[in-house]
Amino acid sequence: MAVHYLEFERPIADLEAKIEELSKLSDASPGAFEGEIEALRGRAHQMRREAYAKLDPWQKTQVARHPDRPHFIDYAAALIDEFQELRGDRKFADDQAIMGGLGRFRGQPVVVIGHEKGRDTVTRVKHNFGYGRPEGFRKAVRLMELAEQFNLPVVSFIDIAGAYPGVASEERGVAEAIARSTEKCLMLNVPNVAVVTGEGGSGGAIALAGANRVLILEHAIYSVITPEGANSILWRGGRTAAEAAKAMKITAQDLLGMKIVDRIIPEPAGGAHSDPEAAMQAVGDAVEEELKALAGMSAEDLRKRRAERFYAIGRSGLS
Repeated sequence: MAVHYLEFERPIADLEAKIEELSKLSDASPGAFEGEIEALRGRAHQMRREAYAKLDPWQKTQVARHPDRPHFIDYAAALIDEFQELRGDRKFADDQAIMGGLGRFRGQPVVVIGHEKGRDTVTRVKHNFGYGRPEGFRKAVRLMELAEQFNLPVVSFIDIAGAYPGVASEERGVAEAIARSTEKCLMLNVPNVAVVTGEGGSGGAIALAGANRVLILEHAIYSVITPEGANSILWRGGRTAAEAAKAMKITAQDLLGMKIVDRIIPEPAGGAHSDPEAAMQAVGDAVEEELKALAGMSAEDLRKRRAERFYAIGRSGLS
């Protein structure tokens, strides 16, 4: 499988190309370059670790969008046993940009919902590049109502640049659908935990992230608009997306400081795409801990704590 290198990873890409070249020569002359290859591999690993330890907000945005990061279907396959996808909003159609269903998370029955972008041309078209339509958000509401009916916790995986802004989407009431989904999240009578796994963008993200606990991967982002959109709308394209990303405070570390998220989940050196299995295991461990902490709370307490959590955002420092 082809490796996708980001711009700041070019020196690492050059080094790994040299490793591959030496490995081919070593195959022809066994043992001839083993020492050099091992030294270069160690250097590449160190370079990757150093690069990812000092990412700026725009670089983190690039990592959050990396096509090889685990997607919803990967998390469902790795963490949810007996996953049964449920489709359709019972009103218009099925939106594959927002997926969900029933399954068992480490033995516990749950309802799981998430955004899916697709990975290649065919699947990206199928999943509308992850841009949720109104029927996707209405499907999410239907799934959350099902969770309440059977007293099941809800786990959401957030990875969306924003809701689909096309004319047909607006005609079918995408804003109202997002509002209803957000309202349902906030008023749920069962525990809900949301994880921002990649790009959490705009109302399409908050529609599934109005949870008791909001977690975020180390190199994921969460914002009201994309950096490109902010640059276009606020600065009329007069600056750069990189400047917008810095000004917007969209990184996991900034968000934790502002108490918009509750917990950062560490990623493997080189990002979640460098070791998807380890990243998904870390997410599973964090979600398990959060669900255990919420278990046994009454519906009233869950709603109250959720309300307190969101009311508190932005109030620090105010008299």
